[in-house]
Amino acid sequence: MLTTIRNYLAAAEKRRQSEEDEGGFSLIELIIVVVILGILVAVAIPIFGSIQTTARHSALEAAAANGATAVAAAIANADGDTVADVGTAAASAGSGNITVASTGSNADASDICVTATNTDGESAEAGTREGCDAKSWESTGG
Repeated sequence: MLTTIRNYLAAAEKRRQSEEDEGGFSLIELIIVVVILGILVAVAIPIFGSIQTTARHSALEAAAANGATAVAAAIANADGDTVADVGTAAASAGSGNITVASTGSNADASDICVTATNTDGESAEAGTREGCDAKSWESTGG
């Protein structure tokens, strides 16, 4: 029995020594990792916001360009197209929260200006009329 107790105590001592030898991360190392991750997040958030803004603006410009193409096609396909038909063609080019409206004379495909506006009040224009490429990214809506 005494031998069993000695063996147990010797095994417990070896186990304690091996646990003390095991390293791990020190508090300083963990703090450095957290600081590095914090810096990466601080840099990534503004970049992500910028990417979203650029995508929203590109979608608005694409909707205006699609609207101008739809209006030109409506004018080319019919003689004496009415304003309502051209407006419908422009509106069908919008998507989601983007509204597309046509302005200009609807009898001539060289005088088309289509404005796309999203729910934030941002707008973009596209068309064949000279100077019809305005972009207004400042939010005027809610």
